[in-house]
Amino acid sequence: MWERTLQDLIRGLRANKKDETKFISKAVDEIRNEIKSDDMELKAGAVLKLTYLEMLGYDMGWASFHVVEVMSASRVHLKSVGYLAAAQSFDQETDVLMLTTNLLKKDLGSTPTDVAVTLNGLAHFVTPDLARDLSPEIIAMLNHSRPNIRKRAILALYKVLMKYPETATHARTRLEEKLEDPDPGVVAATVNVLCELARIYPKDYLSLAPQFFHLLTTSSNNWMLIKIIKLFGALSPYEPRLVKKLQPPITELISNSQAVSLLYECVHTCIIGGMLQGPNGDSLARLCASKLAAFIQDPDQNLKYIALLAMTKIAPSHPHLVAEYQNTILASVSDQDISIRMRALDLVSAMVDRDNIQSIVQQLLSHLVPENSSSMLPSATQALAQHTASTPRPFSSPSQSPAYRLVLCQRILAMGSQSTYENVNNFEWYISVLVDLAHVANVNVGAEICNQIVDVVGRVKGVRRYAVRLMYQLISDETMLRNAHEEGSCSEVLWAAAWVCGEYCEELAEPHKLLSYLLHPGVSSLSPEIVVVYIQAATKIFGTWAASVAQRWEEEDLAEVKNVVEQLKNRFSGLLSSPHIDVQERAANFIQLFRFIQADLDAHRPKPSTPLSSDYSGLDTPSPRYPKSLYLIEPLTTIYELNPVATNAQASVPIPEGLDLDAWIVPPPQQIVADPPPDKKKGKKGKGKDNKPKSSKKKKKVVVEDGDELAPVEETPEEIAERAKRKAERLAQLRDDPYYIGIDTPKTVEEDIDSIPIVQLEGMPSLAGPSASNPPILKATSQTFSTTSFVIDREGEMPKGAITPQPVLVPVSRQHTPIPRENHAPVSTRPSPLPSYGISGEDVRTITPEPIKVTRSKKKGTEKKKRTPVAAVAEP
Repeated sequence: MWERTLQDLIRGLRANKKDETKFISKAVDEIRNEIKSDDMELKAGAVLKLTYLEMLGYDMGWASFHVVEVMSASRVHLKSVGYLAAAQSFDQETDVLMLTTNLLKKDLGSTPTDVAVTLNGLAHFVTPDLARDLSPEIIAMLNHSRPNIRKRAILALYKVLMKYPETATHARTRLEEKLEDPDPGVVAATVNVLCELARIYPKDYLSLAPQFFHLLTTSSNNWMLIKIIKLFGALSPYEPRLVKKLQPPITELISNSQAVSLLYECVHTCIIGGMLQGPNGDSLARLCASKLAAFIQDPDQNLKYIALLAMTKIAPSHPHLVAEYQNTILASVSDQDISIRMRALDLVSAMVDRDNIQSIVQQLLSHLVPENSSSMLPSATQALAQHTASTPRPFSSPSQSPAYRLVLCQRILAMGSQSTYENVNNFEWYISVLVDLAHVANVNVGAEICNQIVDVVGRVKGVRRYAVRLMYQLISDETMLRNAHEEGSCSEVLWAAAWVCGEYCEELAEPHKLLSYLLHPGVSSLSPEIVVVYIQAATKIFGTWAASVAQRWEEEDLAEVKNVVEQLKNRFSGLLSSPHIDVQERAANFIQLFRFIQADLDAHRPKPSTPLSSDYSGLDTPSPRYPKSLYLIEPLTTIYELNPVATNAQASVPIPEGLDLDAWIVPPPQQIVADPPPDKKKGKKGKGKDNKPKSSKKKKKVVVEDGDELAPVEETPEEIAERAKRKAERLAQLRDDPYYIGIDTPKTVEEDIDSIPIVQLEGMPSLAGPSASNPPILKATSQTFSTTSFVIDREGEMPKGAITPQPVLVPVSRQHTPIPRENHAPVSTRPSPLPSYGISGEDVRTITPEPIKVTRSKKKGTEKKKRTPVAAVAEP
């Protein structure tokens, strides 16, 4: 029995580290014998050793009753051991706590030393039942003669109020009295308790604001001032008059206090309490921003972190004050601590505006440039020209972390697209930023970049020339094509590049030179979505170029056009074997167009150069000198202009008059059911089954969806013949349908191109000769960003006859509307050389069929009602 004391147990544990479990097992066996002893000193020592072992993770719940025995000891040093063990091991489910009520009441009425020990332990293991039974004694302790007892009673009362809130009605008055206690420790404890209670029930403590305000202006205890300021931060949202009252003392504390913790709490309370608003709010906000900027420059990382967090809350209401410390904040983006970097990014995103977006984005882009490149990024276009592909290597700084780079790229994109690009004042610069980001991001943000490029070019007409120029360079960049399959290559931006060049290829003076890049063999390795757009863009570019060649036609151009058509046809033929159906379909469709054009070019014969009138009509007008097929594709791609669609455009489409959206477009098929078997049961009068003559006409019963049975419908021989005739016509149509499986289709007949009739194309453009000077690749060759103001279409296009819907609140993140790809606005950009086709208004077919009229009829001898159709089902 040599380990009878706690010191001996600790020495034994240190000496038996290799076999600690065996030693502890032996020690617990000895403790079990000691704790059963009648000697209170020995019992208390055993409980003390068990308390130490419990802190090491060993359970002592089996000794709970012995702990209560030690708590009832008469000596203070033994009683303190019992309360310490109870505070350490007892919880809300401990059974023996119900036995301690009288013991605790006795100790609370004992000597001041016993009262202090009891209050300390009670605060740890109080239960709702104990709180209910002991609340009168604890409230009485608030008036104890000794300050240390009053302070412990106040803190224990908080735990009682948490377990038994009904005590608050009796304790509230006593707590308010303790705010005027002569002992500062008691006042500080009262403020702590009231501050915690006000966080839960702030409205209940508004009446104490005058007393707290008096303490705020008279106390010099920084810790108590922090609690009071926190309390006012919780009360001010419920009492607006407090804001004006608190501004002077808090401004004085911020200006004069040297305690960093108190200073930060004052600034934080000003932010969350709404004190930065109003007539004096600007001066207070400026003072808070200056203090927080000093915190950001402090070498203490914790202080820098909370300062950035608080500055982020000031930015929405006072962005101009935060922008004054832009360089200080941006320096934190380069901090080695990733948490500080993230908070700095939050603050940078919150303070961006039209004046500082270019400088902020430029510095953020510099963090994405590899270390072997230039550390500065003077301009977005220079970064595009200087960037070269680098092999991936393990990252050694936060800027090389993929997670951080992803967040950084997303913040750059969010700052630019915020509220439909309201912060961007130069869209040429922003387009170049998006292209730079695609090169240096090295993370998967290509889809977001692609969407923004298409959206900006569609909304801002003044940036289209510059965008086509950059997209031309992007498509011709072999590095982008070669690295398209690498992780983070942002190859999706090629989708946007091809779409922009194809949709606005009229900005190119020699668009056919771009076809060699769009038809590059390496394009087949791209994703099928990009290949599809490449096919579409190549066809559009050819159509625009062919139309321009027709306007300045010379017979020497025939060979060049034939060569381009042959290249397109051969390249598209290679895509017919693609495993992706969309690529196959588009390639097959366009091959047919180019075969037609090729046949027309082969049949072309030189004609004398006779000037043609621009307003000719009729078949006797001489045919043009150029092949007519050169104008085959261009009208298909330029007759409608793509415009951004408003967010509420779909909801604003008016419903046509007479259209019932709830009615069947095609009525459901009617189910034919057989007649029920006759009832063979005899009636009361002994009558048997009625023998009715069979009808020579076919009858059927119709059952609708709701289960109601309709009366039989007789089908006449004429109707039977008509139905058979319609069936034969339908089978004849299906026999000629090449996509219908099940009927032997006839062999395809080779197309006879010469038998195609030639029609006169009206409205042909003037056949002017070729230009004397060779135009550059781009019509706009400016190397600097335009200084003119750009007009952006933020609202979007609305349909004709739109009905303004009810206003719907759309969050900023959803105000970015992508460019539609198929809903074209019927805005003609140029006269079409093809004749217009009209539809006669006489033969108009109604979309909605006539509804079935149903009436109810009675059968003889029964009370059951059945519905009989008056009008037959509409014929197909």
